[in-house]
Amino acid sequence: MSEAFLTAEERAGRGKGVARKLRAAGRIPAVVYGRGKDSRPVSLDPTALSKLLHGSHSGMNTLIDLEVGGRKAVVLVRDIQKDPVSGHWLHADLYEVDLTQTVQVEVPLHLVGKPVGLEFGGILDHPLRVVTVECLPRAIPDAIDVDVSALAVGDSIHVRDLVLPEGTRVLSDGDLAVASVVLPKAEEERPAEAAAAEAAAAAAPAEGATEGGAA
Repeated sequence: MSEAFLTAEERAGRGKGVARKLRAAGRIPAVVYGRGKDSRPVSLDPTALSKLLHGSHSGMNTLIDLEVGGRKAVVLVRDIQKDPVSGHWLHADLYEVDLTQTVQVEVPLHLVGKPVGLEFGGILDHPLRVVTVECLPRAIPDAIDVDVSALAVGDSIHVRDLVLPEGTRVLSDGDLAVASVVLPKAEEERPAEAAAAEAAAAAAPAEGATEGGAA
């Protein structure tokens, strides 16, 4: 769990006009909210926030010590709105956490090891990249390691198989596949094609005999 420090400024107004002025001044509007707390409009330096998030192993799950007008709070970045064309940040949502209460966050899955099935023509499929977990804020893992080294062709690891850090509970569906070793599509199709060919060959003499009998 990574932690960082950021300052914000209170802003008096809301709306598109205020937001445009803030962006023209090199800042972005944001809101700080939390369970049982009134939302507070603030403004941020987008460059400082970007450096903070990209420089942290935890990314969006970084705990931020936020200071606004002399008041401090611990927050998580819940959402960042971006311009679809320029990619510039437009707005940020900051969730104020209670360090004694659990939070729900998405945590990335990190595959570890080389599956044995790759030596027998299999390929590694990794359909699920993140899971939702619940834990205390200071216990949020940077990632969850998934050991795939024992996977043979046809084997899978599911969410229910994950080894979680102490105090962490997974909320994602336990039946979801995290990683599997499968045969390439062409390899899977060959047995079916061979079976179809054998069936056709077996049917051919029978059809010929029927025609001969009719003659």
